[in-house]
Amino acid sequence: MSSTSSKLPRVLLTNDDGIDAPGLAALEAVAAELADEVWVVAPEHDQSGTSHSISLHSPLRVSRQGDRRFGVAGTPGDCVVMAVRHLMVDSPPTLVLSGINRGGNLGVETMFSGTVGAAMTGLLLGLPSIALSQTFTDSKTVRWDTARALAPGVIRRLLDVSHAEPVCLNVNFPDVDAAAAGPLSVTRQGPGLVQGINVLPNVDPRGIDYFWMRFQRGPRENGPDTETAVVAAGGISVTPLAFERTDERAFTVLADALRTD
Repeated sequence: MSSTSSKLPRVLLTNDDGIDAPGLAALEAVAAELADEVWVVAPEHDQSGTSHSISLHSPLRVSRQGDRRFGVAGTPGDCVVMAVRHLMVDSPPTLVLSGINRGGNLGVETMFSGTVGAAMTGLLLGLPSIALSQTFTDSKTVRWDTARALAPGVIRRLLDVSHAEPVCLNVNFPDVDAAAAGPLSVTRQGPGLVQGINVLPNVDPRGIDYFWMRFQRGPRENGPDTETAVVAAGGISVTPLAFERTDERAFTVLADALRTD
């Protein structure tokens, strides 16, 4: 689809923040500019951190919440499969858009992201997919207007690029006003900002232990071509993602160690 061509026939929207999230509302407004039909199939509740997971051990319940709008009691991956293989099976989407996530999906964190996981599930089903996230410094003042203003042009530019096979793209918007945002740059994943995962113990009113898990974030060495560095400088990042995760350096070491003469 070129920036001057007609709209896409239909797009599928999902997220991991839940069907009532403000980021999804922003994405619906964006998608209305890009497609004749906008379908929303999203989790009924927040599913952040669920990555690519799908529900294999429990049934899924789907609730109709409007015209071409469905809530799923499951993960973002469940939502994409439910949409493509059931709800939209007779009229599959041309594109999957996942987001707009509350917070960036940068570096290693993309491995845990339900937003990115939904987009990768779309790719697994043979559909071009884009994950979109709005970074923030203050969680109480997320700049939804930035993503809302910039996303239509960004998505059009990305759709103008021809690929031999469907691709999954991870887009992050900077925490600046839309007018101050830098250019769209192709980036590498890089390490990001996650330094580890902590366990926070506590005790409920009945004296029973419970635990929260929380990412530990902080500065890490990210090269100038990584999404973390580009977004920190006020630019818009787009990283092409793939399922292949083989560690080539370890592969070489193991191959040398296990080689028999």
